[in-house]
Amino acid sequence: METISETRSHGGVQGVYRHQSAATGTDMSFSAFVPDHPAGTRLPVLWYLSGLTCTQANVTEKGEYRAACAAAGIVFVAPDTSPRGEGVADDEGYDLGQGAGFYIDATESPWAPHFAMWRYVAEELPAIVADSFPVDLDRQGITGHSMGGHGALTLALGLPGRFRSVSAFAPIVAPSQVPWGRKALGAYLGGDEAKWRRHDAVALIEDGARVDALLVDVGEADPFLEQQLRPELLEQACAKADIPLTLRRQPGYDHSYYFVSTFMADHVAWHAERLAP
Repeated sequence: METISETRSHGGVQGVYRHQSAATGTDMSFSAFVPDHPAGTRLPVLWYLSGLTCTQANVTEKGEYRAACAAAGIVFVAPDTSPRGEGVADDEGYDLGQGAGFYIDATESPWAPHFAMWRYVAEELPAIVADSFPVDLDRQGITGHSMGGHGALTLALGLPGRFRSVSAFAPIVAPSQVPWGRKALGAYLGGDEAKWRRHDAVALIEDGARVDALLVDVGEADPFLEQQLRPELLEQACAKADIPLTLRRQPGYDHSYYFVSTFMADHVAWHAERLAP
């Protein structure tokens, strides 16, 4: 693992790192904030998955999570959103290809050779982080924004018992039912929509997947709210499944990191409560 940068911040170290990924067959980068802690201590870890067009840099530079994570003693890890580089398939649209991995393992050409973001986030990166940082993998939480909110929800629902806590900012809750998701799932997984269900939070809940509780924030001024995000579908699915959902519709807020950063401390506190020893 190569250290790209390490910077002192909020009583901890904010780092950016790069490594060769077996899952994607490319170099992958991620950021990690590690608060100061007593020697030998293992800290809970909060994974953050970013949205379309983003890298780990967006939340690292704009997310305003470090003070809250330092106070709670939580390691915060943010991977990139897709494989990148020469020879990696891409698309002219911002919502497919590089920067738009959708946290799934592609099975279709030309995406299959490199787009294995589910395997990367669920298997490879946790092993690397556990080997290199003082994290306690028995205390994991996950969150994310937009496409990353979709990833957080589906990973938590699809890996029962892995995460003690899950939340999301403006998630794509039902990708099978919205344009962003239908484009990506069709391209990466093919036309059999039955194969899409394990990467659709609403479908997973309908099919019996459960989590203990969810915190979701959406902005009422988000231009993608009605067509792409559809939080009411998650609300309906959770009500039918008796999953406690705290869905907060925030007046005046949009889809940007001004929105995410405003409510980041609330989400860190939500996870800290559930990640306590």
